[in-house]
Amino acid sequence: MNEHKNTILFIVLSAIILIGWQLIFGLPQMQQRQKEATPTSPPPVTTPTPAPQAPTTPAPSASNAPTAPSAPNAATPSAPTMTREQSLAQSPRVSIETPTLAGSIALRGGRIDDLSLKQFHETVDQSSPPIVLLSPSGGPSPFYAEFGWLPPQGVTLKMPDENTTWTQEGTGPLRVDRPVTLVWDNGEGLEFRRTIAVDDKYLFTVRDEISNKGATAVTLYPFALISRHGTPKIEGYYVSFEGLIGVLEGKLQEEKYSSLDDKKTFSFPATHGWLGITDKYWAATLLPDPKAPINAEFTETQNGVKRYQTSYSLEPITIAPGATAGNETRLFAGAKEVSIIDGYNEQLHLDRFDRLIDWGYFYFITKPLFKTIDFIYHGYGSFRGVGNFGISILIVTMLIKLIFFPLANKSYASMAKMKAVQPEMMAIRERYADDKVKQQQAMMELYRKEKINPVAGCLPMLIQVPVFFALYKVLFVTIEMRHAPFFGWIHDLSAPDPTNVFTLFGLIPWDAAVVPVIGPFLHLGAWPLIMGVTMWAQMKLNPPPPDPTQQMMFNWMPVIFTFMLARFSAGLVIYWAWNNTLSVLQQSVIMRRHGAKIELLDNIKALFVKRKKAES
Repeated sequence: MNEHKNTILFIVLSAIILIGWQLIFGLPQMQQRQKEATPTSPPPVTTPTPAPQAPTTPAPSASNAPTAPSAPNAATPSAPTMTREQSLAQSPRVSIETPTLAGSIALRGGRIDDLSLKQFHETVDQSSPPIVLLSPSGGPSPFYAEFGWLPPQGVTLKMPDENTTWTQEGTGPLRVDRPVTLVWDNGEGLEFRRTIAVDDKYLFTVRDEISNKGATAVTLYPFALISRHGTPKIEGYYVSFEGLIGVLEGKLQEEKYSSLDDKKTFSFPATHGWLGITDKYWAATLLPDPKAPINAEFTETQNGVKRYQTSYSLEPITIAPGATAGNETRLFAGAKEVSIIDGYNEQLHLDRFDRLIDWGYFYFITKPLFKTIDFIYHGYGSFRGVGNFGISILIVTMLIKLIFFPLANKSYASMAKMKAVQPEMMAIRERYADDKVKQQQAMMELYRKEKINPVAGCLPMLIQVPVFFALYKVLFVTIEMRHAPFFGWIHDLSAPDPTNVFTLFGLIPWDAAVVPVIGPFLHLGAWPLIMGVTMWAQMKLNPPPPDPTQQMMFNWMPVIFTFMLARFSAGLVIYWAWNNTLSVLQQSVIMRRHGAKIELLDNIKALFVKRKKAES
């Protein structure tokens, strides 16, 4: 029948998409989570003792303006020769102590290069090490922010660089509402002052000032950069963007690490821009004055180890003798929490800073969907919220059902009419069995007469597709869903169901994933099984197709989907199971109201009757 053909076509296409998705994303996610299960050592937060550092030679990059300098490549990348603790000990430091951040500022170079996120941990276990975001040069995975001034090309001045040791005015760590000031005198009439402040979240404000005590005016260019040595492991694969990002030249610019392997430099003259380097859940971004014109660059250099850099320089500032001039910029370095990102976007009048979170092409669905889930979770005003993201997903599923109820009502009503005219449809097929053209014409005439939409049965399923992918995106890219528990054995809605029927849910102590070839598919948790049962019940709600091949496809499709979704986020599987359950109830009520017989129990009975006959 036509409704079955359309449904089968949709299911086959969906299966192709989901199988490809599972192979491309599901298996790498499993491997990534296995790696994440091995914790790394926590970062030190004490102030280390200074030690000498070998100087490095800066490597120049391309520039847009003929006389303006480019931001320096502060260090030639090389393989790490020290541990993180040893690399931190290469410089005297000023500690960073806030409710959300721990780390230090290197006095040698004046860099912000040691930062851990106190509220986020490597695993669900809250005693596991905190997430390390920024790390110093010389150790493993250097990732840091640097600020300063550059003279015009061809002009020689003694300027602070990565080897310059600054002096802290006063003592004590950097805290909220307690900025620190660093000072350095070049001995040639220029005194440099750097004041660093931090809020209670992830925003640093860096103000650089120069006092000209000499006899001649000096012209300098302010710059800022974020540098990362080595290509990091990508968690998002094709699901979320990770790499160099910014809103420049009026549009979102995203360059993967692999893009810079081909083209070493991307230049963007821009106003009202921001730029940085983003991971799946964390990011470090530069936020210059939105009104200031900047010359921004994404660059890659290589000398044994690749180094990726986002940088910008501003228009030159001339400091007259006896005068003082300054420049202020901001650094976001932290977790990509939606409310915090949106708050900075509004507070600082930035251009689409919320796109630092990869909401994807379905931005208009994905972000509102998250906002709704988050509102139900947290509540507002007199509404206290449910306090569980899993419950929020279930409630949102019901709201989506209510929103699309009129469309579903018409769809299921049309399906009820299709059932009512089945005898006439079978008669037409028998009458024109040898003439497919006349058969189709007679069918279309019947549809017009009875006011039936032959593809109406596909509409409820089609409605689920954009919501399905939007929810997958929400679960995958929003840090709020990371390590968010549900009930029972689900401790992380963004991770697959940890139980496995192939180990009898933990009674057999072995890892099914080690089985050659088929091992990655031998993971089937309790929630995927529940989802498979609800999908099977939904399909049994309708009469079986007359064609044996179609019947076989319908019978096997819940099994195929159960295995495919087994490695998807538990939150997504719970949504799909709950959505199937609501669909069964909704379709049963609507079709009963239109006088159609509910086939669910009859189909289940027929299945067991056939098996008994086959056994006998």
